[in-house]
Amino acid sequence: MTPAIDLLKKARAEHQVHSYSHDPKAPSYGLEAAEKLGLDPARVFKTLLACTEKHELLVAVVPVAGSLDLKALAQAAGVKKTDMADPAAAQRATGYLLGGISPLGQKKRLRTFIDQSALAYPSIFVSAGRRGLEVELPAQTLAAHCQASFAVIGR
Repeated sequence: MTPAIDLLKKARAEHQVHSYSHDPKAPSYGLEAAEKLGLDPARVFKTLLACTEKHELLVAVVPVAGSLDLKALAQAAGVKKTDMADPAAAQRATGYLLGGISPLGQKKRLRTFIDQSALAYPSIFVSAGRRGLEVELPAQTLAAHCQASFAVIGR
């Protein structure tokens, strides 16, 4: 499977894996997942990487229907400024390809922030580490397994 799924299985964490046929031409991997799995896009979250002014990589988990508020992420992380991370740096640090980056099972442990809206649902969906593969789990379970904080970072 993937490092994300392996981590959840090893921890015996509550989760369910969902797969779909990924279209490489899809303009948005997250919205594609929501559409193909018949889900409310507010429950499907994308994993983005940002970089601070001191070159620290941060993981942000936000709804696919919205976008990341970089100023809010900087405030939550206690730094002056964040920008989107270089895609190659994101892939190197996580061990995942773009469009399949999971907040779980990354090569390097990075500070992780999950948008507060995730707590409104009994479970949310995040990438399971490969395009076309999502994992469903309670937001608190996700936070526990990637040592994440909740903050209002989406818009």
